[in-house]
Amino acid sequence: MAAASVDDVYVIVAHTAILGVYIGSPVNMVGHIASVPISLILGGAVGIAVGIALYRLFDKFNPRATKRVLIVIALSILLIRLQHISAGIVPFAGLVSAMAIGFIILEKREHMAHELSSKLAKTWVFAEIILFSMVGAQVNIGVAWRAGAMGAAIIGLGLLARGIGVGLCLLGSHLNRKERLFVAVACSPKATVQAAIGSAPLLAMRSAGMDSGPGELMLAIAVLSICLTAPTGAWAINALGRRVLEIAPESEHDAYDAARESNPEE
Repeated sequence: MAAASVDDVYVIVAHTAILGVYIGSPVNMVGHIASVPISLILGGAVGIAVGIALYRLFDKFNPRATKRVLIVIALSILLIRLQHISAGIVPFAGLVSAMAIGFIILEKREHMAHELSSKLAKTWVFAEIILFSMVGAQVNIGVAWRAGAMGAAIIGLGLLARGIGVGLCLLGSHLNRKERLFVAVACSPKATVQAAIGSAPLLAMRSAGMDSGPGELMLAIAVLSICLTAPTGAWAINALGRRVLEIAPESEHDAYDAARESNPEE
């Protein structure tokens, strides 16, 4: 989960830089590449600080779970806004900050984190409908139909390259071959990020007065990737997980819990 989140940040940064080059905006590619680790570190540090302040604030005033969720959402939006305000001045990953808040609350106050997660899951149901409805409203069905075979081939090659990359990243890890295969398969479903940024090229080209045909094609392939990989990936994760993953025996869980209780800071 952590790797997928960091990967999304890299995707968004690279997408912004390449889109800027395509529409003719001045983009410093070296600067963008160098800014990625800086933005991740700075974003994580700010998120950790905010997370620590939040759980201590919640401990002191003990607001209801709904109020906690609203506070977390508001701060996350402000952090994303801060990312846009600081663009060009200090590289800052607002998405990483928002995720770091959740990491800290889960680590320090697990029951509180589960309450927040339950409330946010209900909120996401509504937000997800809006996100995918807006994306669907912009798709040119004719372009999506013509992009069928070519789009599927592009998506297939991308997934193959991604799987190879995941395998290389896991070399030397404690995972066995079957578990590495599962991680590669678990990284295959595409949905939220594709829906969020799939229409960005189309909107940027329209704003720049360029031919919007390539943007429509990019959006169509992004939607196609969701249709192809989201259901098949979910099925593959469930089917392969049952075959290759092993559930740790209860004794190991008990030993882990005992170690956590004796060393709460670890």
